[in-house]
Amino acid sequence: MKKIISTSEAPAAVGPYSQAVRVGATIYCAGQIPLDPRSGQIVSGDIAAQTRRVLDNITAVLKAEGLSFESIVKTTIFLTDLADFQTVNEIYGSYFKQAPPARSTVQVPALPKGARVEIEAIAVADQGGMSGQAVSDTSG
Repeated sequence: MKKIISTSEAPAAVGPYSQAVRVGATIYCAGQIPLDPRSGQIVSGDIAAQTRRVLDNITAVLKAEGLSFESIVKTTIFLTDLADFQTVNEIYGSYFKQAPPARSTVQVPALPKGARVEIEAIAVADQGGMSGQAVSDTSG
């Protein structure tokens, strides 16, 4: 059974999709672009400002389900220009204090509403006691 997650603290969906969907302990967050939740417009400013807005939007969606960035296990970053990667990476890293999730980053020709960055995330509400623990490959 799936549960639709929605919050006014993040931008409303700009199409026929949900901000996030929970199935069991797994939360699938739709890609967030740098929309201001109040105005529905792309935030003004450079790639740094856009990246912070995207990550703050993800924060709001997770918070609606009582979660934080520590619950994220996988992200995908979409950039319209890989030259922005270093700036995005530095800001992204400031949101993950330890044990960052798996991640993919890809360049795309365009994003909705002229955004320069979009990030989607998958989070797990209950990690079965594994939270914060590193796993080592001992296969030799």
